[in-house]
Amino acid sequence: MAEQRGTALLRTRATSGRATFLELFFDLVFVFALTRVSQRLFTDLPATGWALAAGVGRTLLLFLVLWLIWTITVWVTSRYEPERTIIQAVVVGTMFASLVMGVTLPRALEERALPFALAYLAVMLGRPLVVATALHGHPRRLVPLRLATWAAATAPLWLAGALGPDDLRLPLWALALTVDYTGLFTGWPLPRLGSAPTASWRIAGEHLAERYQQIFLIALGESILVIGVTYSGESFSGDAVGPFVAAFVTTALLWRIYFYRAGHLLVEALRLARVPGRLGTSATVTHLVLVLGVLTVAVGYEVVIAEPFHRSDAGLLLFVVGGPLLFLAARARFEYEIFGRISLPRVLGPGVLILLVPLLAHGPGVLSLSLVAAVLAAVALADALRSRGRPAEMSASPIGRKGPESSGPEA
Repeated sequence: MAEQRGTALLRTRATSGRATFLELFFDLVFVFALTRVSQRLFTDLPATGWALAAGVGRTLLLFLVLWLIWTITVWVTSRYEPERTIIQAVVVGTMFASLVMGVTLPRALEERALPFALAYLAVMLGRPLVVATALHGHPRRLVPLRLATWAAATAPLWLAGALGPDDLRLPLWALALTVDYTGLFTGWPLPRLGSAPTASWRIAGEHLAERYQQIFLIALGESILVIGVTYSGESFSGDAVGPFVAAFVTTALLWRIYFYRAGHLLVEALRLARVPGRLGTSATVTHLVLVLGVLTVAVGYEVVIAEPFHRSDAGLLLFVVGGPLLFLAARARFEYEIFGRISLPRVLGPGVLILLVPLLAHGPGVLSLSLVAAVLAAVALADALRSRGRPAEMSASPIGRKGPESSGPEA
């Protein structure tokens, strides 16, 4: 009887693969949280050298914390019935904790460390325990219990970092987050129980694909917000028109390059994969870098719109050129995940950006942003020319095609 109640919590073939309105509501918190990530990066920009690298590293750690929360939430709603009250309660609770983390993020490594850590631990510990309880005697309850055990193991590091000396906070949290990600990618192994890697989970592949597409659109939305807010403020002038237009065009090109064929076919690739969890796990890493690339270039938008003729020093180029470089590198990996090959524009685009860096270092920010937009436009044009007159290419993902349906009753 208990196992039957737990079975009712799992997704079935009859469950819609579309994201629910609650999940879209949940994403609104991440629109806000991602703006806090960009803003923190922006405050680091006046620094140079090692100080800039350290600032970017600290913000990257906080972004990875948010990404882990979002990723596991997506896998939970792809695995369990999203219309069940208990799953909805889990999503709403995660949403509130994520909002707290977004509010505290700008000073999370300073005086707001404790509420940030407590909100994170409430999700990482509380969510799997609630799901395990709701599963009753079902064999899959061991998976969330694994997650809770690993979270409990790193909880002392998070709390010690929040409550201890400031100079120990970053190394303690970096260690804790490394362990948390190790658990994610190894399946949270435990003695005698083995592991339950996400690559073997029985999930709704179409739902997972749609959620990745949506988080990418959220990142683009955050960059549009940065463009609009920056230009509508003190930067509203004729001098800022050029970078304002270049920033919007760049964002539109990022959208075009992502969704052109590969982005549209992610749903089909996951639906056709024999082991969709394997492709989904790979796509998790890819979309992490894609989103990070969009957030990075958004910081460049803010600087260039505010000061169009500011010289493109190393700090500015890190964002204006580094963001698109991250995006194009991840987009090449994405193409391989969907088609099993990488086209020439995916290689030439990053190469041209790297070659342009010495030239851009001597010009104003508006020139750097405009040339980056031109390179992205060339990549998008090459995509269009390559497919002209040819039948639409179908998914041929080499990931998740082979292997067992699952690794056991818990998967």
